[in-house]
Amino acid sequence: MRISSCFLGALLAFHGFSSAQTPAAQPLDLRVGAIPATDSTDRITDGGTRTAPTSQYLATPVVGLARDYRVGPNDLIDVEVFDLDNLKRTVRVNAAGAISLPLIGQVVIAGLTSQEVEQRIADRYREKYLQNPQVSIFIKEFTTERITIEGAVARPGIFPLTGRMTLLRALAVAGGFGSIANTSQVMLYRENDRKVREVSVFDVEKIRAGKSEDPAIKGDDLIVVQRDSTRVLLKDSVLRDVIDSINPFSVLGR
Repeated sequence: MRISSCFLGALLAFHGFSSAQTPAAQPLDLRVGAIPATDSTDRITDGGTRTAPTSQYLATPVVGLARDYRVGPNDLIDVEVFDLDNLKRTVRVNAAGAISLPLIGQVVIAGLTSQEVEQRIADRYREKYLQNPQVSIFIKEFTTERITIEGAVARPGIFPLTGRMTLLRALAVAGGFGSIANTSQVMLYRENDRKVREVSVFDVEKIRAGKSEDPAIKGDDLIVVQRDSTRVLLKDSVLRDVIDSINPFSVLGR
């Protein structure tokens, strides 16, 4: 490290940071399992004209998305810098999406993953104070309102629901459609007042053209973008052609 522990203590005293810690809170388990099996209460609607069991529309199980969670306002976070206990803090993200840390002050972290937050904090400490800071964070309390976006999008994951969110805005947060997305088969899973899980199908191209309404997104909604089978076949075909061009004898293995 570039500075000694004694000098670091003096700097902390100069900046007037308190060492009081926020009381510990129980972490919220965001591990997401597979989409529950279809039962008699599952329904799918498209404009209210049709209902049917949802089993044929279920996508790949949503597994391990907690690691992709993006920090939002009101999240409570433990921040540690290896071998420097004086820099350890438990902080809550404010309404502007920032936290305040010793020496470096305000750091905006809203919208970042845990790994990105660690990198941003390390970069700030590296600018003036530490030679090779090793920062680790632990999210103790997640934003209460959140949505899950899965399927053929650029960045699937769990995202905080901040402000007014619509389907188009939610897809933009996830980086937009992937190369094999079926934009006419975007599924929105939501539990109604009777605790029945309903699924609505949206054609995003019609929404973009103003022919359909852009639906509002609510907390705990699950958005699944289906894959376009035609694009999948085309992608596989192109890959097959590339392999054949590199190894003409691969045709023997078909």
